[in-house]
Amino acid sequence: MTEHSRNPFSPGSAAEQGTASCHCCGLLSAVEARNCPRCGESLHLRKPHSLQYTAALVITAFLLYVPANILPIMTTTLLGSSTNSTIMGGVAVFWSHGDYPIALIIFVASVIVPLAKLLALSWLCITVARGHRYRLQRRTVLFRMTELVGRWSMVDVFVVAILVALVQLGGIMTISPGPAALAFAGVVVVTMFAAMSFDPRLIWDALESRNEHE
Repeated sequence: MTEHSRNPFSPGSAAEQGTASCHCCGLLSAVEARNCPRCGESLHLRKPHSLQYTAALVITAFLLYVPANILPIMTTTLLGSSTNSTIMGGVAVFWSHGDYPIALIIFVASVIVPLAKLLALSWLCITVARGHRYRLQRRTVLFRMTELVGRWSMVDVFVVAILVALVQLGGIMTISPGPAALAFAGVVVVTMFAAMSFDPRLIWDALESRNEHE
């Protein structure tokens, strides 16, 4: 693409102009300054090693996702008899008792949302690494949605925490958290950090590189 074919009202990206947005306060400054004049944070055109950090965190979350769904998330002790419950086991119990809204909420928040977020982040990392230039706006919207809904995956952990705090009836009935609760909390926290470490501007860098070649 020649200079005359460019839109005069579209001078290019901030990176092309030698400016960078502060990762801390959002102030747009000249990257030559190296530090934000407002908060002192280091300035970078893109988050350093964003793709590598995100990929590593996504792989970690995938590894935690398996025990989070296989191991018991809570143990119920009733009159000396203990029963372990997994996430899907709890969904099945609520469904069998006719509590369909609760079962659906737990299933969506604890199973569908974490898995969908992991798949979305994986797809974003792969497409950025390969320099794909299609559906840039849709991929950006997907990232924003992933970043927004990820925090609501903690519903199951909150339910277990509330039950553990409330149901402590001595030798009659007690509820204690299982190992899956820690693994599941790890999945949610790690995926939140993965979304935070991903730089969505990398999606649009493929378009900028195409314009340079044209």
